[in-house]
Amino acid sequence: MQRSSPQVTSRSRSGAPVGVDISRFKNRRTRGRGTMEYYGSTITSTYTRPRVGDGTRFLPHISTMAASYKSHTGPHVISHSLSLPWRPSTYYKVSQTHPTLQPLSKSLPENVRLEGIGTYKLTSSLPAARSALFTRYTPDDWFKSNYANYKQSDSTRNSAERLRMDTARMVHDEDQRTNRTQEVSSKAMGERVSDIHFWKRELNHEIEAQVAETNNLVEVKKRLERALAETESPLQVAQECLYHREKRQGIDLVHDGVERELLSEVDVIKSCQERMRRAIEKANAQLANNRAAQHELERDVSDKHVAHRIDDYCHQLRNSSEGIAYHRGVEKVDATVTVPETWAKFSDNNILRSQSERAASAKLRADIEALLNQCSNEMWAHFNNVNVGFSNRISETMDAKNKLQQHLAKTLQEIFQTEQTILQIKRAIADKEAPMKVAQTRLDSRTRRPNTELCRDPPQHRLVSEVGQIAETIETLHFRLRQAEDTLQALVHTKDALEHDLSVKANSLFIDQEKCMGMRRTFPTTPRLVGYA
Repeated sequence: MQRSSPQVTSRSRSGAPVGVDISRFKNRRTRGRGTMEYYGSTITSTYTRPRVGDGTRFLPHISTMAASYKSHTGPHVISHSLSLPWRPSTYYKVSQTHPTLQPLSKSLPENVRLEGIGTYKLTSSLPAARSALFTRYTPDDWFKSNYANYKQSDSTRNSAERLRMDTARMVHDEDQRTNRTQEVSSKAMGERVSDIHFWKRELNHEIEAQVAETNNLVEVKKRLERALAETESPLQVAQECLYHREKRQGIDLVHDGVERELLSEVDVIKSCQERMRRAIEKANAQLANNRAAQHELERDVSDKHVAHRIDDYCHQLRNSSEGIAYHRGVEKVDATVTVPETWAKFSDNNILRSQSERAASAKLRADIEALLNQCSNEMWAHFNNVNVGFSNRISETMDAKNKLQQHLAKTLQEIFQTEQTILQIKRAIADKEAPMKVAQTRLDSRTRRPNTELCRDPPQHRLVSEVGQIAETIETLHFRLRQAEDTLQALVHTKDALEHDLSVKANSLFIDQEKCMGMRRTFPTTPRLVGYA
C-alpha cells in the first residue's frame, strides 16, 4: 500500500482536531540539512497547558462554547481502534505543539516548533488541512458512547433517589430516638442534682457541730498550754540553781542537802510538765482527727458543690444552648471512680467518723480539767522545801577561803627567788658562747691547710679538747636550768592551784549567796497554774 504523507495531528481544549501537513516541514528540513532521519514512533501531538506570558502563539480553538475551554479538567483522550486502515506506517520522532485558547477569527500561528526538527513558519491552510484529516472513530463508536452515557445517568439517578428516600426515613427515626435518649438523660441528671443537694445539707450540719467542738477543745488546750508555760518559771528557777551550783569548781561540787531538795523539786515539776505535754499531744492528735474529719466533710461538700454546679449546668443544657461543642472520643473515656451505692456510703462514713471524733474530744476535755488541778497542788508542796540548806554551806566556804589566801602569799615569795636563779644560769650559758665560737672557728680554718700540712698536731688536739670541755659545761648549765625551770613550774602550778581554789570558793559563795537565794523569792499563783490568765 502506498504510504501517505505523514501529518501532525493536534487537539484543542474543546477536543476538535487540528491537522498540519508535515510534508512542508520535511521538504524545508531536507533542503536545509539533508535527508530526514526516521524514528520508531508514530507522530502524535502532546497535550500541554498553555504557558501564560511566554509570548508564543498557538493554534486556534474550534468550539465557541465557553465551557469547553474554561474547564480545569485535563483533555480526555478517547481510545480508538488500532486496526483501522488509516493509521500511518511512517515513523518519525515525536513532535510537540502547544494549543492556545484563541478565537476562531484569528489565523494560524506563524511559527510552530517541532521537537527534534526546529521552528518553522506556517501559512494559513486550514481548509486544506481539514480535508486531509483521517477519521479516528466510527459512527458505531459514537452511538455506543452516547448509549453508555444515557444508561449510566439512569442508573446513577435511580440510586440517588433510593438513597434520598432511605436517608429521610433514617433521619426521622434517629431524631426520635435521639430525643427520647436526651429526655431520659435529662431526667437522670435532675434526680442526681436532688441527691447531691440532700447530702450537701447533711454534711454542712455536721461541719457546724464539728467546728463548735473543735473550738471548745482548742480553748481547753490553750489553758493547758498556759499552765505548762507557768510551770516553766518554777522549773527554770530550780534548774538555774542546779545549773549555777554545777558551775562550782573542783572540790566544791558537793552533793549536799540543798542539791537533793532541788533535784526533788525539778522531778515533781517535770512530772507535771510531762503529763501536761502528753495531754497536749492527745489534744493535738484529737484536734488533728477533728480537723481531718472536718476536712473530709469540707472536701466532700466542696466536691458536691462542684458536682452540683456541673450537673445542674448539664441538666439545663439544651440543643439551642451556647457553649456546646464536639469532644471526639469522650464517650470512650471512663473517668468514673464510684457507683451510686459507694458514692452515698462515702458521705455517710464521713458523717459517722465526725460524730465519733466529737465524742472523743468531749471526754478529753474533762480529763484535762482534772490534770490541771492536781499539778497545781503538787508543785506548791515542793516549793517550800528547798530554801533551808544554803546558809550553813556559805559559812564553811568562807573559812576555807581565808586559809587558802595565807598559803598563796608564801608561794609567791618562793617563785620570785627561783626566777632570779634561772636568770643567773642563763647568763652563764651566754658567756660560754664566745669561747665556743673561737675554738670552732680555729678548727674550721685549719681544715683548709694544703696537702701534708693537714697534720694532727698538738694544737689540733687541744682545740678539739677545748670544744668538748665547753660543750660539756654548757650541757651541765642547761641541765641545771631545766631543774630550776621545773621547780619554778611546780611553784607556779601550786600558786595556780591555790588561786584556782580561792576562785572556786569565791564562785561557790557567789552562786549560793547571790544567784540561788536571789531567784527563789517568787512563785506562780494557783489560778495561773490551772491555766487562767
